Amino acid sequence: MTDPRQQLIATALAMGASGLNRGTAGNVSVRSGQDFYITPTGMAYAALVPDDIPLLTPDGARHGRRKPSSEWRFHRDLYAARPEVGAVLHAHSPFAASLACLRRDIPPFHYMIARFGGDTIRCADYAIFGSPELSTAAMHAMEGRKGCLLANHGLLVAGRDLGEALALAIELEELCEQYWRACQLGRPVLLTPAEMRAVLDKFAGYGQQ
Repeated sequence: MTDPRQQLIATALAMGASGLNRGTAGNVSVRSGQDFYITPTGMAYAALVPDDIPLLTPDGARHGRRKPSSEWRFHRDLYAARPEVGAVLHAHSPFAASLACLRRDIPPFHYMIARFGGDTIRCADYAIFGSPELSTAAMHAMEGRKGCLLANHGLLVAGRDLGEALALAIELEELCEQYWRACQLGRPVLLTPAEMRAVLDKFAGYGQQ
């Protein structure tokens, strides 16, 4: 069986390779029973080895030689509230972070918005990084959703596993870029509520079940 810590490191490296992150920004975690592994704070992903990956329990207790990411709280809270979530990823990707600085939801300019569970990508209220207040704001924005923006910060996604979490983050960053580019040419034409409901219904049975 593959070590989940090694899978976590591979996903963290893929975040950089895909353009989602630079340096030590962002973080990623994976569920392990009632606990979860998360990337450590302030360490270059390329230098990580499995023993650098701390394990956190639901009460925030840490096991391991490294301190966890300062953002561990919204990871913990998503796992506690959403049993279907197996991995959480946060990134400071350029287009998502740029739109997050506008503190606006992304409207239904493209049908793929529905992949995240609704007719918008919400932007969570601002709170300082690593704080309980940020986790509260993130949980509100993620209600019924697989992704959101964090005001003046970046993006957050939750998937069934590390592979889906990475794919969702890449998709969300691409949507942010498309929306940004469309806004340079004018005001994007938005899909209607009825059109988005039809897309959401179609997505319910989309892909390999």
